[in-house]
Amino acid sequence: MSNKYEVNNSSVESILAWIKQGEIAIPEIQRPFVWDATKVRDLIDSLYKGYPVGYIITWKNPDVKLKDGTLATGKKVLIDGQQRITALTASIVGQEVIGSNYKKKRIKIAFNPLEEVFEVSNPAIQKNSQWIEDISIVFKNEFSVWSFIPQYCDNNNIDSSQSDKVGKAIDRLLQIKNSRLGIIDLSHNLDIEVVTEIFIRINSKGVVLSQADFAMSKISSNEVYGGDIIRKTIDYFCHLAQNPVDFEAIKSNDIDFVNTDNFNAIKWIAKENEELYVPSYTDLLRVAFTSKFYRGKLSDLVSLLSGRDFETREYKDEIAQKSFELLHKGVLNFVNETNFKRYIMIVKSAGIVDSSLIRSKNVLNFGYILYLTLKDKGIEANKIENIVRRWLVLSLLTGRYSSSPESSFDYDIKRFNESNDIEALVRNVEEGELSDAFWNNILVTKLNTSVTSSPYFNMFLIAQISSGDKGFLSKNIDIRSLLEQRGDVHHIFPKKYLQSNGVNNRGQYNQIANYVYMQSEINIKIRDKAPKVYFGELKKQCEDNNLVYGGIDSIEELKENLAQNAIPLDVFDMDIDNYQEFLNKRRLLMADKIKKYYKSLI
Repeated sequence: MSNKYEVNNSSVESILAWIKQGEIAIPEIQRPFVWDATKVRDLIDSLYKGYPVGYIITWKNPDVKLKDGTLATGKKVLIDGQQRITALTASIVGQEVIGSNYKKKRIKIAFNPLEEVFEVSNPAIQKNSQWIEDISIVFKNEFSVWSFIPQYCDNNNIDSSQSDKVGKAIDRLLQIKNSRLGIIDLSHNLDIEVVTEIFIRINSKGVVLSQADFAMSKISSNEVYGGDIIRKTIDYFCHLAQNPVDFEAIKSNDIDFVNTDNFNAIKWIAKENEELYVPSYTDLLRVAFTSKFYRGKLSDLVSLLSGRDFETREYKDEIAQKSFELLHKGVLNFVNETNFKRYIMIVKSAGIVDSSLIRSKNVLNFGYILYLTLKDKGIEANKIENIVRRWLVLSLLTGRYSSSPESSFDYDIKRFNESNDIEALVRNVEEGELSDAFWNNILVTKLNTSVTSSPYFNMFLIAQISSGDKGFLSKNIDIRSLLEQRGDVHHIFPKKYLQSNGVNNRGQYNQIANYVYMQSEINIKIRDKAPKVYFGELKKQCEDNNLVYGGIDSIEELKENLAQNAIPLDVFDMDIDNYQEFLNKRRLLMADKIKKYYKSLI
């Protein structure tokens, strides 16, 4: 491994100078500083006492060949140690940092030369003359030890015998800038998998960096091709999607970015309250990359942003430039208000109205990739809607992106990009993966589970939402309303009834075929009655209009409600002896409902 990394030691002063000169790029310098002030204090205290503070890890960008044939030396990108370096620039240099709310703030570390202790500066310390309220003052060029010490001693009535102690403490404080930090320089020849493994093994906290983290590092380290603007666009959009209240803080904090077209492209998201699809920077990056490069593996993006020619294995500046331009377009396509809202409209029109119905966000990610790809191909809007809806539901039904999503993304996007007949491509996949065997056997078997977050139970709910079905025994409240109000699922065969009759296995009484969305007040009245008992009372309710369970007052309406909830009609006469029979029959009805729903999309 000797040719794959180097281990060096450099002074704090040298590292800060390299960062200032741009020799080391800090990829997350505009992202929030997550350390609290006490951690900054502890870092300074460790340096003062000569304790080790860990390694920082850099990853060298490759040297790239310019158009004139010369080589440009690649920067080193800081991939681990950003918080420590930012802490040093905040406390020693006195720079402001950006907090979690995107507001700038100062972190002042105070020092008491007599006690040789550090503390986070506060009003009490600022009034106490024994404390240097901000150590960054000591590190400024104009600071004079010779004038400071007599003044400090005079202010604190310190006699000459103790002035030497103060002088030594200040001198030791100044030596922090000469403290050595270990630097592990990783070669650009290392692929992401190796870099990730090295990072995990070195990082004592077990933090895992994703391929998206490395890609974001590469993006922000290249300001020549607007990487810093791309990075901010991604970060700010995703942050505002989750925390729109920070809009004004970002606006006042980053004036330069506010004056760009990119800011105008993303500011709309701060006024939205959409919880169905709230993308992380990984989601945004993946969609932007795959929809424009027709590749699914983010490791390829890292290579392309570095300028790699996959055929010659050289690194060329024109490839890096083109890759940044293409990625920028992909990011702007993602954050485009019209694109985003129309895609969400398509998702909801399929009955997918709540994030709880989607276990894998990668389904939504690829759906958006497909939408943007088909739009770029100039396909008619109504055809795009139909294809994207079907693909979303097909992906949920088959667990298409649950495992090895990158490989699946890569395979699918290449087929969609190369196909001259998208509709035929989708039909072929449907015929192969959603055959009669799937609907009649595989899906029924998948419904034999007690996992309430099962994608198949969710798909049943989606089918109900799409049909506008009412909740179990509800006259007016539909499934969508119950779901959006965070309603609960309840048992058709009450749990206590099953347990009192010997069904104590949780996997049996909690079968999803025994679940329905039901109003709580109806469930409370059912309590632990056998189905044939409370259904007998429901029949009587329909005959004499003495409403006990909800507002249904006719047999026809009751039967329609059972059909909407895929409940067999012979439930009227069922008790504990019929429980397994009930589950088997309901699974068939649930599978049939999902099938009819899917066919309605075609």
